[in-house]
Order: sequence, then C-alpha cells, then structure tokens
Amino acid sequence: AAAQDFKRIGDGDLGPNTGGMGSYSPVPRLAAGEAEELVEQVCRPVVGELARRGTPFVGVLFAGLMLTASGPRVLEFNCRFGDPETQSLLPRIDGDLVEALQAAAAGDLSGVEIGTLPDAAVTVVVAAPGYPERSDHGTPIDGVEEAEALGALVFHAGTALHGDQLVTGGGRILAVTGTGETIAAARSLAYDACSRLTFAGARYRTDIALAAATL
Repeated sequence: AAAQDFKRIGDGDLGPNTGGMGSYSPVPRLAAGEAEELVEQVCRPVVGELARRGTPFVGVLFAGLMLTASGPRVLEFNCRFGDPETQSLLPRIDGDLVEALQAAAAGDLSGVEIGTLPDAAVTVVVAAPGYPERSDHGTPIDGVEEAEALGALVFHAGTALHGDQLVTGGGRILAVTGTGETIAAARSLAYDACSRLTFAGARYRTDIALAAATL
C-alpha cells in the first residue's frame, strides 16, 4: 500500500521542511495496480541485488518516491517504517503484521498473507508552537481520551509523563489518525479528534488530504 506525506510545516506546502506533518492512504492519483508496479520497479530490484551480493535484506524496506512525468524518482530508502506514513498504513493492514515480521525474521514467509483493507486513513501531526526550529517540554496536554472516544487513533511522539499528567516532550507531539470509508470521512474524523487536543501553542496543518478528499 502507498501513502502520501506532507513535509512542509504550513498549509499550502509553505515554510520549512519537517519530519512530516501528516499523511493519507490510499493515494487516489495512483491507478489500480500502480503501487504494486512501483514495488516491482523500485523495491524488488534492490532486494534482489542485496541477495545476489550475499547480504539478503530482512525487515521493512521503506521507499520514499517522487512521481514525475518521466517516471518515479527515488528520494530515499529507509530500513524502517516511515513516520507519519505508517500511522496511515497500519489501520489498513488486513492480517497479522507481527506474525509477518516474525516470519520474515525467521526467513520463511510461506503461508503468511497480508492484505489491504479498502478503508481510508488520514493522519494529522500536532506539533509544538516553535516546531521545527524549537521543541517544547513540560506543557500539559489534555483531550487525548476525548479524541480516542471519537474512534480516532492517537499516536504519541514527543510526549512524557509528569506524575499522572501528560506533557509535551519534543517537536512533533502527537499524530492523530482517522479512518473511514472515504478519505473525506477519515479526514473529518482526524480533524474532529485534533480539535479535542489542547496544549498551549499546539499547531497542525489544516489541509492534510484536502485535495485527495475531493477526488
């Protein structure tokens, strides 16, 4: 499955680059079967070459791509899950991811089946007021339970506990994922949940998956 991320801090892709301010999956601009074609075209040759060299790759291979008029261009490979792309991919997995990872580590994926659910997912990152230039520490965070009660998933990033109080502890503080039958529905849930989260200076983009929700 594929996910689209948003690197810039501000709406309209303005401002400095960040670790990622949001993501969504699936990606409507990819035609049916195109994601699988990209795996065959980009990822499988890398895995095949590593095996040929006697250093077989085992684990998660994350490809960051840019689609251009002349074809896909590789921006990066990571031997880990992407952030915040993974937050939009995990809710769409149909199967046991832990079982698949254990089987990969053991070198035998026979009989393991991982599919993709048809539902969409949209993730919005809630960041500290000075991010990406500065982080924030010790500011109380409220509303996580209210956000989760709506059915959203709240992933912790730059958080900490002071006693029983959840507080900020970094630059990107939380990632909020909504799911739904459409990108528009998932986006609505994600932003409704974000509105329940409160800490001084909290900031997030308001246009994550906006264009995709109209396709």
